[in-house]
Amino acid sequence: MPFTDVAIPLGYAWSSPFARWQGPLAEVSSLDLAVGVTRRALADRGLPADQLTALVLGWTVPQPEIFYGATTVAARIGAEGVTGPMVSQACATGVAALHAAAAEVERTGAGLTLVVTTDRTSNGPTLLYPSPSRPGGALRSEHWVLDNFNRDPWGDAPMWRTAERVALAGSMTREEVDAMALLRHEQYAADPGWHARYLVPVEVPRKRADPLVVDTDIGVHPTTAEGLAKLTAADPAGVVTAGSQTHPADGAAGHVVTTVDRARELAGGEGVARILGVGTCRVGRAMMPMAPVPAARAALADAGLDLGAVDAVTTHNPFAVNDVWFVQQTGFPAETMNAHGSSLVFGHPQGPTGTRLIAQLIETLRERGGGTGLFTGCAAGDTGAAVVLRVE
Repeated sequence: MPFTDVAIPLGYAWSSPFARWQGPLAEVSSLDLAVGVTRRALADRGLPADQLTALVLGWTVPQPEIFYGATTVAARIGAEGVTGPMVSQACATGVAALHAAAAEVERTGAGLTLVVTTDRTSNGPTLLYPSPSRPGGALRSEHWVLDNFNRDPWGDAPMWRTAERVALAGSMTREEVDAMALLRHEQYAADPGWHARYLVPVEVPRKRADPLVVDTDIGVHPTTAEGLAKLTAADPAGVVTAGSQTHPADGAAGHVVTTVDRARELAGGEGVARILGVGTCRVGRAMMPMAPVPAARAALADAGLDLGAVDAVTTHNPFAVNDVWFVQQTGFPAETMNAHGSSLVFGHPQGPTGTRLIAQLIETLRERGGGTGLFTGCAAGDTGAAVVLRVE
């Protein structure tokens, strides 16, 4: 649906740093992380939690007590009378949560809706399912993170295989894919401190020491053309290596969604990011890296725009193949996309990834004095999700 009166106040989109899985956030519940990051973000912006009227909580990896996730997070940040839906759509969760919040604001024409997305891929749960018809009634188990990384039940392929299939469809060479990965790392490395514009530090309690402060991304690897060339591909005949794909991570992100007038008031003259359109799609079975292109086109159509109107793009690109395909299909300059790096570089906690990249897009446009932006990314085997916004 197109939106006419929905915006994020400038400065009101944030993210924690992302930490590589089994890193410093590995033993922090994603709900605890969401509470800590959101409290800090609201306090830094001078927004009392009791002014919030609704909440959308996005997550993809179960945590203890997640059954009560939305109401618990709301109460713990000081918004005891607030509730709302919990959203889970794999890597498209950030877009889905923003869409839900924007629809609520557009419908009511009032209120402050808080979007919180959070995930911990570290120490994912192993679930046991009853199976009385199996020999001896043996339970069936599923490791929530690893098993789903390794096989899409519809596409019958691991995620990296979807990238290989799209690379083949696009006649991509190993050198072309490595060059795209190197570009994204160079964009991030040019000014890693730039991300402090929207990052919220995390304090991790320790028993016999001061809290550990995580204020930068953990897990970003120094990357060179020579280093990439030395890596072994997952498929000996393929192009995808550890250097041209993202790493799982832990993190939390969020933003405040409201009407344009209320957003201008909260921003105190800094301006707003108007939400113009949202698009989703599915592509061919196990062809996931193709999905950001039709999702982007759907979001642009929703906003009544075409790609020529777009000033900046951020992408969730778990594989460098994603961006090579996007450039092949659209002609959009690779250097103009992800001007400050992407999830390929700083990692992928799933639910918060899109939310962070939307914050990054807003700050990229804010830096240039405004303009129209597109975020697009892939999810869950063959899905894409995108958002078009305008900073003014």
